[in-house]
Amino acid sequence: MQIYSFLISFFLVFAAFSQNIVEKSVYTFQKDPVNKKGTISFLAIDLQTGEKIAELNPNKAITCASTTKLFSTATAIEVLGKDKRTQTRFYYSGELNSKGELLGDIWIRGGGDVSLGSKYFSKESKELEFLNSWADSLQKRGIKKIKGSVIADGSEFGYNGTPNGWHEGDIGNYYGAFAAGLNFYDNTIKMFFKTGSVGSKTQLVDIFPNVPGLSISNSVVSAKVGGDDSSIQGVAYSLNRKITGRLPANRDRFTVKGSMPDPESLLAHEFVRVLKAKGIEVSGGDKAFRLSKIQKANYDELKFLFAQESKTVQEIAYWTNVKSVNLFAEGLLNWLGYNSNGDGSTESGLKVVREYWKGKINDAGLVLNDGSGLSRQNAISAQHFCDLLKYMTTSPNYEIFRSTFPLAGKSGTISTLCKGAAGEGRVNAKSGTLKNIKAFSGYVDSKSGKKIAFALIVNNFSCSSNEITSKMEKVLNALAEY
Repeated sequence: MQIYSFLISFFLVFAAFSQNIVEKSVYTFQKDPVNKKGTISFLAIDLQTGEKIAELNPNKAITCASTTKLFSTATAIEVLGKDKRTQTRFYYSGELNSKGELLGDIWIRGGGDVSLGSKYFSKESKELEFLNSWADSLQKRGIKKIKGSVIADGSEFGYNGTPNGWHEGDIGNYYGAFAAGLNFYDNTIKMFFKTGSVGSKTQLVDIFPNVPGLSISNSVVSAKVGGDDSSIQGVAYSLNRKITGRLPANRDRFTVKGSMPDPESLLAHEFVRVLKAKGIEVSGGDKAFRLSKIQKANYDELKFLFAQESKTVQEIAYWTNVKSVNLFAEGLLNWLGYNSNGDGSTESGLKVVREYWKGKINDAGLVLNDGSGLSRQNAISAQHFCDLLKYMTTSPNYEIFRSTFPLAGKSGTISTLCKGAAGEGRVNAKSGTLKNIKAFSGYVDSKSGKKIAFALIVNNFSCSSNEITSKMEKVLNALAEY
């Protein structure tokens, strides 16, 4: 027994000494008490040799939050192409007489553009200038009065709202804005609050854009907090919202962002408002196709007016990954479906993603329910990510794809990650964060010249998100040192 115990101890010590720097860091991370009841999936591979550098449950498919965006952005770049754009198209029915009276309707046909009026592509306070441009375009075509209605039609993308697995606690907040056939202003609304002394109830003083019929139950209190500690509850297409939590005390105008209940309907409403301000009367007012009982337009029989092009796939994919914009990721996913078969629904897009990667990676156990990672029903392993990352290095689009990744210690969602340590400026990674979920996946250019692909996913840790990030940084720094 003494000899047996000695041999066990010897081999344990030998194994510890034979581990490389990455394996040691992963072992230490795994043994940390905060991961006692957690699940970890990790893999790092040498892209030049294909050899595994270190691994831990690499085939364990678990929830990985926003690192899911790597699948939607990579697929969009590969299938649609970096320069692909979609369009929002304008048509009219009826006749335009010599007086400039349109004896019919204006139809706005959505193409799923998520960049329209986005803060990422517009100057602050100028996001809705496109509405003026649209009105000017109608005037240039001689339209002075619309006897019918302005009808917003995003039906080719369906009306399912949020994908499967999205939590109600997320949907009402700005990051829970769903993608539709017609999108604008990042599908957000801004609520402006006046706060008082600590413990007093806040006052909701304004909303922009103003949503007709929106009902908000406000339970937010003024508190000694440094920023927004509120949460908005609500579901897609519902005009009922409940906001709870805390906001900084003694502020005259504090902004809280929420998701837009119905972008299609609000876009029609806002456009008619601008038309009237420019002197173009709309007798039939604004209509949303989803809410109306009108017949679906046959666009081949309508008269085409003009179209507005979106930003490119590359431009949208950049912000999708650098700032982790959920709306953009879902928009790219919807484009994939729309481009494939004219159906811009989430499921249609997911079908394209699954078909594209089938045979290119080992997709056993891969479960995708959305394009952004907000779904808790997604399941992706470190192996799945590394297979994707490795495949993309063989693609002509590799440099474009990699340029969408933020750089540790320098930019985007990982601008403070590995700051002042080995990983700063060497780790290109997409981050992912949900409650009790943290993930990083991407590329590393190590100090020794190694080109590495990696994924580190952790579920159900027993500490704060900031604490687990600090512990994960040690693994990322070890990769940079390798």
